[in-house]
Amino acid sequence: MAAPPGGAHAAGAADPMQVDQPRPAAAAAAATAPADAKHASSMIEGGDPVTGHIISTMIGGKNGELKRTISYMAERVVGTGSFGIVFQAKCLETGETVAIKKVLQDKRYKNRELQIMRSMDHCNVVSLKHCFFSTTSRDELFLNLVMEFVPESLYRVLKHYSNMNQRMPLIYVKLYTYQIFRGLAYIHTVPGVCHRDVKPQNLLVDPLTHQVKICDFGSAKMLVKGEANISYICSRYYRAPELIFGATEYTTSIDIWSAGCVLAELLLGQPLVPGESAVDQLVEIIKVLGTPTREEIRCMNPNYTEFRFPQIKAHPWHKIFHKRMPPEAIDLASRLLQYSPNLRCTALEACTHPFFDELREPHARLPNGGILGSLKSLQLDHREAVWCFTLRFRCFFVPKGNLHVLTFKM
Repeated sequence: MAAPPGGAHAAGAADPMQVDQPRPAAAAAAATAPADAKHASSMIEGGDPVTGHIISTMIGGKNGELKRTISYMAERVVGTGSFGIVFQAKCLETGETVAIKKVLQDKRYKNRELQIMRSMDHCNVVSLKHCFFSTTSRDELFLNLVMEFVPESLYRVLKHYSNMNQRMPLIYVKLYTYQIFRGLAYIHTVPGVCHRDVKPQNLLVDPLTHQVKICDFGSAKMLVKGEANISYICSRYYRAPELIFGATEYTTSIDIWSAGCVLAELLLGQPLVPGESAVDQLVEIIKVLGTPTREEIRCMNPNYTEFRFPQIKAHPWHKIFHKRMPPEAIDLASRLLQYSPNLRCTALEACTHPFFDELREPHARLPNGGILGSLKSLQLDHREAVWCFTLRFRCFFVPKGNLHVLTFKM
């Protein structure tokens, strides 16, 4: 695949500051965030971020490990937003390129994103290397998350095909969305996290290996049954309808809806439901799914009492996509994009869908001739196999050592 050059990491930010002795108050604030051997925290002090500056911090020091200094050269800004700033940086000791996400830290609270990232370890989730705290001349405290750098995002890949007036090859749609669901199956099951902002910008792609990694856990949360959550969450085009209906006790199925929107966008080459406002977003959804029934509204938000909607019939899925679209692709989209959250398939169930059967073929190839079975991004571990059994799937395993796919038989 000819992906556009340049970085597109949406999950990191650098703090290019010179090292100095931390102030006692700032050091105490840094101590409020727990550290471990792998993700050790430290405190540095310096001025405002400027590319080209060097950031040095201490890592290690746990379980008998010696502390050591590690330095980063901040190379360029790759993302900004209300959360803070993201830098691409290079480790001066190893030459490794990383992404550093710098966010303002309230000294009264621990950082939820840091806690969540520390709990995760999966090939389809961007990995946290370590973190450190920093202060500015205005005595502001910042948390810096040092993460692996992935050069592209699915958003930029989509834009690349759009600029060339082409649709993404179906094999790439399968390969990318399979990894998205595999990553979601992990975060929904192991740490029990709901991402709450799945969109192409937060799905990183390595153009050489075609590995996909979910990034940016700034909106993520471990959902607790019976505990209220904010409903104004998730980017508009990918926002589940129950959120638009004001639901506060939702589930990880909001991520499934978002992933379904991403799948549809990859197939169509443009967003499926591009609403211009929250209300217009619901209108766009109704154009596709039709007017929700009272039961569907109850499933989305039992407390919603306004039922005055114009009666619009659902648009047939096969008419939304072009005529040559495989029926398996249409079927998967229809199973993901349901009004009732409990009727949407889970992430792991999506992985077992026939749409992805081509990925399980031993001799399946990419357009460039590469063999799919050799891609590390498809190598399932035994923990994921256990998940299959808990869902009562009968699984056929290829021999250990070549465990790159699972073939599922219902």
